[in-house]
Amino acid sequence: MNSRDASRRVERRVSITGQNTISRRLTFLFAVAGGAAVGNLYWSQPLLDLIAADLKTGTGSAGWVVTATQIGYAVGVLLFVPLGDVLNRRILVPIALFCATGALLASALAPTFTVLLITLFLVGLTTVSGQLLVPLAGDLASDSDRGRVVGTVVSGILMGILVSRTASGLIAGAAGWRAVYFLAAALALALAILLFFAIPSLPARASMRYPALIGSVLSIVRRERAVRWTLVLGGTAFAVFTMFWTSLTFLLSAPPFSFSVTVIGLFGLAGLAGAAAAQRAGRLNDRGLGLPIIGAAWALVLIALVIAGLGQTSVVAIVVAIILLDVAIQAHAITVQSRMFQIDPQARSRLNTAFVTNNFIFGAVGSGLASFLWPRGGWTAIMIAAAILSGFAFTVWVAGRRGALQLARDGGAVANDV
Repeated sequence: MNSRDASRRVERRVSITGQNTISRRLTFLFAVAGGAAVGNLYWSQPLLDLIAADLKTGTGSAGWVVTATQIGYAVGVLLFVPLGDVLNRRILVPIALFCATGALLASALAPTFTVLLITLFLVGLTTVSGQLLVPLAGDLASDSDRGRVVGTVVSGILMGILVSRTASGLIAGAAGWRAVYFLAAALALALAILLFFAIPSLPARASMRYPALIGSVLSIVRRERAVRWTLVLGGTAFAVFTMFWTSLTFLLSAPPFSFSVTVIGLFGLAGLAGAAAAQRAGRLNDRGLGLPIIGAAWALVLIALVIAGLGQTSVVAIVVAIILLDVAIQAHAITVQSRMFQIDPQARSRLNTAFVTNNFIFGAVGSGLASFLWPRGGWTAIMIAAAILSGFAFTVWVAGRRGALQLARDGGAVANDV
């Protein structure tokens, strides 16, 4: 049986039985593809010193490379991911990857820092395929298995964030920072071709004009209190995450460490252990333990930031903090995103749009804060700011938890009245 026949078989099985299904092999492919795609946003993090030296700008200014990419991603998710509810994603996902290929090639060839900021904004704008695959995985999964499936795909995306840092450090150490973007372009092109044959065709979940489609994203946010609660928690988590990882490059490249770009990239492997551990969060959410996981994640974030702040001259302390932070942030992300998809099954792409756009707006703020605070207060100032944000999020969780628990007692699947 060829790939197209397999796609038709999946489509028929969904429509005839009324029960969505997704194989473990396709789930794994979605996880790998999503991780590889979202890695485009993070290739630059270990490369900031190399980029600054090559394009003749300051180290602090180089941090805006991360910010430009994240702003582009937030805009791209807002403009393109809602189309997943009204268009065939078997076509939409490869098109997004083809566009990302062009933007990555332009970044590899950028002659000046200003041009690089523009091309990386375009990389962010077009790197939306992972966020099209997440709601597609939710659509294909059964109700009893959705947390595991979404958790696997989201975990793959989060692992892609971490692996991309390690890979970019190793590649740049051997062949320069531009080689990273040439190879990323080749990977995006290969994934576009592969996913075209692997993604099953499914009927559109909604039919509306594009302006109404984009407007409906805001309507869902206004209508659902649970969405707003989740957006605050998810966005704050991502701001803390980007603050930590953007400033970590500055910390490790300066005395007393003075590590090379290759060594800095290897620190991403410590977070990989956290990604693997956090994958179980989706299964625990299926068992009704989502709310405790969210609260425990924020407590663990605070612990990690304290360790990182007090142990800023110790490699061991930094590695321990990376592992704890990534376990917490990734378990949190998987849990809140799985809960979001339960709010309105007919609008999962639009819910994902609100979730991811919000996250990367907060993420851009986080990386911008790191670039602003580093020359003024260094690592300590950034860890204090991140801890304040985490305390705020923990307070929001405590305030909203009572309403969510009451809804669960009344038989609701998710906190629509948090």
